[in-house]
Amino acid sequence: MRLHARTVHLRLTEPLRISRSVMAARDAVEIALHHDGLTGHGEAVASPYLGLPADRIRRALSGLAPALARLPDPETALAELRGGAPLFAELPAGVRAAVEAALLDLAGHRAGLPVHRLLGAAAPPSAATARTLGITAPHRAAAEAARLAAAGFTLLKVKAGSPDRADDLARVRAVRDAAPGVRLLLDPNGGWTAEETPRLLAAFAALGVEAVEQPVAPGRPDLLAALAARSPLPIVADEDAVTPEDALRLADRVHGVNVKLAKCGGVTAALRIFDALRGSGTRVMLGCLTASSLGIAPAVHLADHAHWADLDGHLLLAHDPWQGIGGTDGTVRTGGLPGLGVHRAQPDDPG
Repeated sequence: MRLHARTVHLRLTEPLRISRSVMAARDAVEIALHHDGLTGHGEAVASPYLGLPADRIRRALSGLAPALARLPDPETALAELRGGAPLFAELPAGVRAAVEAALLDLAGHRAGLPVHRLLGAAAPPSAATARTLGITAPHRAAAEAARLAAAGFTLLKVKAGSPDRADDLARVRAVRDAAPGVRLLLDPNGGWTAEETPRLLAAFAALGVEAVEQPVAPGRPDLLAALAARSPLPIVADEDAVTPEDALRLADRVHGVNVKLAKCGGVTAALRIFDALRGSGTRVMLGCLTASSLGIAPAVHLADHAHWADLDGHLLLAHDPWQGIGGTDGTVRTGGLPGLGVHRAQPDDPG
């Protein structure tokens, strides 16, 4: 197999403000794996928060390319990856996830099957995805919420963590009034203090919020579990659940875990987390980074495993260079095409 990579620039329609940063664009590295006249694709997005700049992604892929070239086919490579071979285990999690996606895409093309069939699912997965609303003025959040509800979205995720907590309450209240029929998630990205969190959880529960992601700064999972034990609404771990081991330590101690392939290391690692959480009482939120449809597609093939799907990263882009998983109507879905089921956008495709 021959590996090629190129860096692309993904620009957001508008800057996304969260409690710790504002993002207007991010770089992504597209992977192409060629074998016997077929090509599989994957995407690794750069993430300062996860310590994964684009140049580190490119270096990891350059080191991997000679070893992949010696493997006979993608099926052999997938078997080694699933077996924990050092060749793959030593890659940064986001790079391993992208390489596995490209291998699955290539294996699907070789078998003439979509990835979800390779993973044992009979029906094409689909899910109502959350759509993120950043930290912005309440009237702007309300207008966007009304637009999204009219387009078919039934689940919205509102970012929180403003310096003035009353601003967060006003934003959620405005969204609730503008789109009374939608379900609401809240994500402070660790922006609350431990002391104020119980009061804020009660206030947002009264506004009808369904669940809150990572209310306090990561690094104290025992604190997160203690808050969850007395919370009036479900608490979902995100930044405190980066690795599969993190997620397993929080099983039955929080109400949910946000599983992102770029955090945990890919489809195989995610499936192990799903298996470990099954029956624990801790539900799965399937999340993503801001990425193109190519980067989001592997998670969509796992959507049937999630209680909450938050797979809208491609919907935040000014132009999505890939197409194939939908989402503009509030639902992401796979189809019957081989592999990941995505294709490059044509100039006249909606971005």
